[in-house]
Amino acid sequence: MRLDAIHGPIDLQGRSFEELDDLCEQIRAEIVSAVNEHSGHLGSNLGAVELSVALHRVFRSPHDAILWDTGHQAYVHKMLTGRLAGFRRLRQEGGLSGYPSRAESEHDWIENSHASTVLSYAHGLATAFHANDERRRVVAVVGDGALTGGMAFEGLNNLGHSGRDVVIVLNDNGRSYAPTVSRLSESLVKIRSNPIYMRRQAKVEEIAERIPWVGEQIKRGVKMSKAAIREMWEPPAFFENLGIRYIGPFDGHDIESLEEALHNAAEFDGPVLVHVLTQKGRGYAPAENDAIKNMHDIGSVKDGSYTAAFSETLVKLGDQHPELVAITAAMPDSTGLLPFRDRFPERCFDVGIAEQHAVTAATGMAMGGLRPVVAVYSTFLSRAFDQINLDVGLHGQPVIFCVDRAGVTGPDGASHHGLLDMVLFTKVPGMTVLAPSSYQELQQMMEDAMDLTDGPVAVRWSRSPAAHVADNEVGAGLHARKTRTGDGQVALLGFGQMLGAVTGAADLLAANGIGATVYDPRVVVPLDPKMIDDIAEHDVVVTVEDGLRIGGAGAAVRDTLGDRDTDCRIRVLGIPVEYVPHANPDAIHARFGLDAKSIATEVRALLNP
Repeated sequence: MRLDAIHGPIDLQGRSFEELDDLCEQIRAEIVSAVNEHSGHLGSNLGAVELSVALHRVFRSPHDAILWDTGHQAYVHKMLTGRLAGFRRLRQEGGLSGYPSRAESEHDWIENSHASTVLSYAHGLATAFHANDERRRVVAVVGDGALTGGMAFEGLNNLGHSGRDVVIVLNDNGRSYAPTVSRLSESLVKIRSNPIYMRRQAKVEEIAERIPWVGEQIKRGVKMSKAAIREMWEPPAFFENLGIRYIGPFDGHDIESLEEALHNAAEFDGPVLVHVLTQKGRGYAPAENDAIKNMHDIGSVKDGSYTAAFSETLVKLGDQHPELVAITAAMPDSTGLLPFRDRFPERCFDVGIAEQHAVTAATGMAMGGLRPVVAVYSTFLSRAFDQINLDVGLHGQPVIFCVDRAGVTGPDGASHHGLLDMVLFTKVPGMTVLAPSSYQELQQMMEDAMDLTDGPVAVRWSRSPAAHVADNEVGAGLHARKTRTGDGQVALLGFGQMLGAVTGAADLLAANGIGATVYDPRVVVPLDPKMIDDIAEHDVVVTVEDGLRIGGAGAAVRDTLGDRDTDCRIRVLGIPVEYVPHANPDAIHARFGLDAKSIATEVRALLNP
């Protein structure tokens, strides 16, 4: 059975388990090839191969909704739903997204690249199907890591309360979410996963409750006795206390066993959780033996990157400041915290996929005299903006937010671009926002942030390669740095990594006899008043940022200049308010006029209206 003969889930039917095992090996080879070429999520997908095959043989996608949390474990699902050719251009412009995508296929119900949300989607879909009297199943595949997020528990609680027909597949691939549940005996697993047996048991209990016992106390006694008997034969069942039937655990690499469990689960009324044990990196030794490849994206921290600069500096600061602690939300590897954790294991906290908790916990730590550093991707930190604003900001606590993957990130697509952080952070009263333009600037800003104790600080940086500069090309404190003095016509401001594009534009303008003043603002909030005084004397001011141009850094410059008596013309360049698909970051910047050539063209147009 050849993988390229699979054009949809229907092609999986009627196949022997031997054929399916061979197919799984072909799928693994495709995953390894695509991820090694284009990067992506390796371990989680290698572990979900047999599970994905079983799901598509038992349920009828897209009639039945199969939802993934998080979507980075859906590579196999993409191949089985007719997207093998596009998969070979994974995460490339014009190729497949690294996450489910409604634009790609009717089999992708949700574009779920942020964790802990799928149970809420499932509850909503099941409610809609029930209201419309549609006999369609909803299947929610949840990674054990996603169950560290509070929203997942909200979804579980409502599913149990509502009794909606949802099959929850807990893909337990390494964290052992509920050890007590995992100790169920094999015989008990088989009994409790059999709907015929359980219906008979329910009938017996119903008959027993009809016996005319005398007195309310005896009725309560019978119920208590039944509960006690259940506790004797099985461990405390967390999920069942929420009203969700639990069956498992099952071998997530045994297709025959998985199919039987899923068929049984579909027969029950109400929500059922099928606990499946899988191995991250299955079948590929480098991933099986490499925790980083298993946990997230290959090649997370590169030498010479902004993240590497942060990682190096944090260890140095940890030696100097015993009160310094680090917090992350399930990403200690790709945010660069591993060296700090190795050096100071008692001062590094991974709270799981719980960004809101991470931020408010950091507030408590700061109140208690510690100096917390919260290291999170820009796109994920936006989930905790309320906590940043009202827990950290309102209390004026000196929490340092280290915001990785800010701006355009490239191959991860619309859900992962960090386009909101400058818009959001600049609206928090008392927040200082720093944007380094080089490896050395980031290191300096981390040291400066430690000296700012009157309120929170955000340092945001890009995934793109970091520029490396000489010591005399690094600023300090809350001051902007003028990198080039022009002839008074044009002032160019490049925030963070966009300083490189602005400098390139100044070179192009110089070839036309236009001498541009160039600033590395360094500080987004508060803006350096000396820089504002200087640029106000120019005919044209152009700001360039890699975030949303509405409400961002450039808008703050424009508003500040607007309060002054100046005739200069101001142009704010940045990303428009839209969802930006995955592509090479340079191509995205050029598309929105944020490359050197486009900036120079914009300046010429402003000088010659």
